[in-house]
Amino acid sequence: MIKFFRTIRQNLLSENKFTKYLLYAIGEIVLVVIGILIALSINNWNQNRIDHKNEQTYLLGLKQEFQTSKLKLTELIAVNQSNYNGAKKILEFVSSKNEWPSEEAFSEMLYDTFSRDIFFNPNNSLLSEMINSGNLKNLSNAELRRQLTNWISTIEDISRQEEDLENQRKKVLDLFRTDENSLRTILSQAGVYDEIGLPKPTEKISNLNLLNSTQFENNILMFILTSYGTEKTHYNSLMQDLDSILNLIDQEL
Repeated sequence: MIKFFRTIRQNLLSENKFTKYLLYAIGEIVLVVIGILIALSINNWNQNRIDHKNEQTYLLGLKQEFQTSKLKLTELIAVNQSNYNGAKKILEFVSSKNEWPSEEAFSEMLYDTFSRDIFFNPNNSLLSEMINSGNLKNLSNAELRRQLTNWISTIEDISRQEEDLENQRKKVLDLFRTDENSLRTILSQAGVYDEIGLPKPTEKISNLNLLNSTQFENNILMFILTSYGTEKTHYNSLMQDLDSILNLIDQEL
């Protein structure tokens, strides 16, 4: 093809048809430019297609991660509510000097309320990989990129709140590390001894005296306040962030 065009140019020059040669040369340049533009357009279209496919893959992966995280958070909120409702029930007996629960009922309340720790462990493997590799910038939705970036710092803030809640829980449990109260009684009365096959104690030490303890009452109150604050101020806000991110992802899919 190149040889063909070169022959035409040589013939025009040999026949002294300079004007036609010039027009032809300009036309040839235009054709080359058009060819380059078409090639670039095809290349850009193909690259955009690849980028869009990669973005959709990331979005689907992020959607799965955040849906799993939402399920985890929903379950965690339910556990936290159960914990502070159990603590409130215990507090009712502290306030009622004339009506105390049985030793078994008190042990079950203590075990159900303080045996479970609270830590949110979201699925962030893909998001972390995207941030570390710089692939987060490949998401076209700027608001989604912003919220995903803020998500990491929000999780760090949640972790600090959960550490405070764990400290309040430990302060209650520390009361059973002394000679005055019995962790063995709680585990035995709550059925844990039977579950894991520990020998049943022959001597029962009552923990009901805790219901007369101001220290116990203060620790229960701090646990309730911290648990309630964790849900209302942190978990509820985090759930809103999750819903917002999932909505933005759905808009791009």
